Amino acid sequence: MAYWLLKSEPQDYSYANLEQEGRAVWNGVKNPLALKHLRTMQPRDKAFIYHTGKERQVVGVAEVLTLPYPDPALNNPKLVVVDIQAVRSLPQPVTLAQIKQNNNLTDFDLIRLPRLSVVPVPIGYWQQILQLAGE
Repeated sequence: MAYWLLKSEPQDYSYANLEQEGRAVWNGVKNPLALKHLRTMQPRDKAFIYHTGKERQVVGVAEVLTLPYPDPALNNPKLVVVDIQAVRSLPQPVTLAQIKQNNNLTDFDLIRLPRLSVVPVPIGYWQQILQLAGE
C-alpha cells in the first residue's frame, strides 16, 4: 500500500463534498509529474486530502478505489483519473505551517514541490502527520 497527498481548492471541491458524496472521480490533474504519481496508484492506497488556497491544511483521509483510467470527460488517454472514497476527517487539520515547522518533514515533497497536486507521502511522514492531527 502507498500513501499520497491530493490537493484540492476547497471552494471547488472540499473534503466535506467527498464525505457527502462518499465516492468521487479524482480528476483535473495535468502536471506530468503529478500524472506519473497518479498512474502508480493502486486500490486500497490511502491519501490525505489537502485544502489549498487560504486554508493550506490536511483535512481528511481518503482511499483509492480503482486503478487509474483515462478521464472519461476528456479525449486524451494521457490524462488519467482514479476513484476515491472518504475515510475520515482528521480530528484536527494539520496546517502547512505545522508541517514546515516539523523537523521530521523537511524533505516532504509538499514543501519541496509546492505546485505539485499529487504528492507521494512516505510512511514515516504519514504517521507524523496523523500524530500532528491528534490520532
